[in-house]
Amino acid sequence: MNYYKDCIQEYDDMEERYELMMERIRQIPDESLVPGSFRDYFVSTAKFILMIDEVVQQVKSENLDNLSQDELADMNARLYSDITGDHYKTSYANYEYSYHVMKSAVQENEQKEGSLEERDIVEISQLLTFLYHEVRGMIVYAFEGRLVDITLFAELFVQIYFMCQEKINAKQLKEAIYYFENDYAEYFMGYRIKEQLEPALSFATDIVMNSDLTDLSYLYRYGEYIGYNEIKTAEFLNTLSQEEIEAMASTYTEGFREGYVAARIDMSRKKTVNIRYSVGQERMVRAAIVQFRNMGLEPLCFRYAVNRINRRLISRIGYMSTVPNKQLEYDHRMDEALFLDKKLMERKLEILKQVYKSYEYQAMVYAGPACIEIFGENPFEPENSAFSPVLSKKQQEITVSYANASARIVNEYIPRDQYSFTIIAYPVPEIGDNYEEIFRETVKINTLDNDMYRKIQQYMIDELDKAESVRVVGRGANKTDITVMMHELENPEKETNFENCVADVNIPVGEVFTSPKLTGTEGVLNVSEVYLNDLKFIDLTLTFKDGKIAEYTCKNFDSEEESKRFIQENLMMGRDTLPIGEFAIGTNTTAYVIANKYDIVYKLPILIVEKMGPHFAVGDTCYSMSEENVLYNPDGKEIVAKENECSLLRTTDMSKAYFNCHTDITIPYDEIGGIYSIHADGMEVPIILDGRFVLPGTEKLNEAFV
Repeated sequence: MNYYKDCIQEYDDMEERYELMMERIRQIPDESLVPGSFRDYFVSTAKFILMIDEVVQQVKSENLDNLSQDELADMNARLYSDITGDHYKTSYANYEYSYHVMKSAVQENEQKEGSLEERDIVEISQLLTFLYHEVRGMIVYAFEGRLVDITLFAELFVQIYFMCQEKINAKQLKEAIYYFENDYAEYFMGYRIKEQLEPALSFATDIVMNSDLTDLSYLYRYGEYIGYNEIKTAEFLNTLSQEEIEAMASTYTEGFREGYVAARIDMSRKKTVNIRYSVGQERMVRAAIVQFRNMGLEPLCFRYAVNRINRRLISRIGYMSTVPNKQLEYDHRMDEALFLDKKLMERKLEILKQVYKSYEYQAMVYAGPACIEIFGENPFEPENSAFSPVLSKKQQEITVSYANASARIVNEYIPRDQYSFTIIAYPVPEIGDNYEEIFRETVKINTLDNDMYRKIQQYMIDELDKAESVRVVGRGANKTDITVMMHELENPEKETNFENCVADVNIPVGEVFTSPKLTGTEGVLNVSEVYLNDLKFIDLTLTFKDGKIAEYTCKNFDSEEESKRFIQENLMMGRDTLPIGEFAIGTNTTAYVIANKYDIVYKLPILIVEKMGPHFAVGDTCYSMSEENVLYNPDGKEIVAKENECSLLRTTDMSKAYFNCHTDITIPYDEIGGIYSIHADGMEVPIILDGRFVLPGTEKLNEAFV
């Protein structure tokens, strides 16, 4: 498919507009129409856009296939050079660098135009840095042939260039960016929803299915940053036999299918599945696509959202490469603070309704996401910058309101109780010298004996169903001491509070979980180190009262205020509190032992870590928006603990029922002093003591520790 032609067919004048912009931008490096230091910003950005034009011409002429791997690698390196390594320190994508450069520019200009206040200088530098970062999104637009997106951002750049030739005015710059986001929200959001639902937008699918995967040149055709992880992953997968590749893919695709079986949803009505993966995993993805097609499902392979109008914090949903600079991602996590207001939120919600309405059929036949996660990247501890945009309290309220309202709109067209999902994870080469061994150990973890775990976990559930509450106590330096209240079972012979979770939607095997009562759930949850949403939390401590976070702290920063803000922004998603949505006991001791053997515990994803000890999820329950689905454990008992006092509000006030987040926090076995099932008469039955399983019937889980 010629994506260049496909992406401009709705805009008759787009090629002409594009050429006009490129012609004007070519003149900028030879002009001196803005103050000296500002000139460097505009010249640098113009040269970057002209480099994008070179890619556009290669795509337009379908010449990329004629370039060698070395030529493609060189192109990739040039496109990402200014944000990788130490280059980021002097990049206009760096808020702090831009501020210092532009402050001198403003001071230079003041001699002619009059003084500006410090806050204006900060805002001007933020707006121009934001613009440069958004312009960098042109890289992937160029490879996809999305001329519309490139042209729109080029026009904004030229508009602001002209504005800065006069007296530099923060208010005018902000208005220009605000109206750009407002005016083109329909296009950017509309395209995003279309690529999430329409398999005809097959840019990535075509790369996976039509490339010679033994020639790693294909990696560079995405436009994503290609580094060590991508190249070495692809090289390693090419050493595996086709049988091994298909077995890995089958574990993943069968898990997806079994999710439909477990939830008793008819998959025959579904037509598409979203495959989320990391660049380099194409051999497995190709096998998965074939297997999904045999199930009647066409792949939807869309990239993570690049522009800020479609992004939230640092989350990346879709296919991607490893992040070229995580500090940059963190610095730009709240860029919408520069333009977000209630009016724009309302416009976005209206667009969401209109677009989903136009794709009603595609939404109805969407089967859900099938995710291949990665782990093993070097730990990232963010540094806070005083120059990065931060959402105001009002804007945080707007984002929370938008998250709730948009989730309800999406659920109207893609009801959560009518689709399933699956998640599996594999290491990347960055994990260390033992990468290949760890990869094979991960395959072992992902294919453990479901039947054995199902039987052992049933012993645990039988005891926990007798409990009025469960108490979890830490040991050593771990300060955890929390009591979690269980729902009362009206008919214990036919009902259960806990789901017996083996390897279907959530791979690997190994946990029993429930949605606890909030009232009476109280105490302290503490963990020494944990990675949540790709960020490291040190000595995270949450205090709960009636099941909701009442106090919180960590030791990421010297300042208590900074540490609390870090939790509030990145764990509580801007809210003042969140409830416990899940309590679980992980049983995958094999994963825990392997993780400790290779010293990779803190490089593992939540997907695996949550199976390696008790964990608590803050946010929604595991059954959010699908509470009415009737679910049974393998023993035939109906799972009845699927909601709490918050989700019950869905019948009276939907805005207070859901939080649209679910973050698991796991306490490692070695930090556990005890987990006790506490009966109504006060009897305490230990499940785990000093990090080992002691409940009769579960002792086999300790064999991995030997």
